[in-house]
Amino acid sequence: MVLFSEPGARWRAVAYGPLLCAVILLVEWLTGSTLHWFALGFCAVAIGGFTVVQVMAGRTHGRVELTDSTLHQGVESLSLDDVAAVLPVEDDDAAQGSPLGALSGVPRRRRGIGLRLVDGRIVQAWAIDHTGLRTALSSALAGSQG
Repeated sequence: MVLFSEPGARWRAVAYGPLLCAVILLVEWLTGSTLHWFALGFCAVAIGGFTVVQVMAGRTHGRVELTDSTLHQGVESLSLDDVAAVLPVEDDDAAQGSPLGALSGVPRRRRGIGLRLVDGRIVQAWAIDHTGLRTALSSALAGSQG
């Protein structure tokens, strides 16, 4: 059962560039100016193509999913059996932990949550809705220990 989820990126972002190009083409048509079919079509395809690559990367490396047994962060999965405790917000050790997800740091727009592992290491889980993830993690750990 999924307790918390953030997709990392949404597919609707792919449509924004091509829609803007369509709006520009519509404005050109309504104002009676020269229609730039080829240029706007090319831009729509190029912007859409680049955005597809970004969304795929975001969904691969920026996704967060917590189930009742596993925390998935990007391309890394951590069994909740390996987590000893969720560290409090004010804990200075939490900021020292290495981020989960095979990343060099906590991704932009996300906040880290310190986790003490059973082996004593400290790592950082992360999410945009970090309070929601913290609550879900605490509940899942309490449920698995009780």
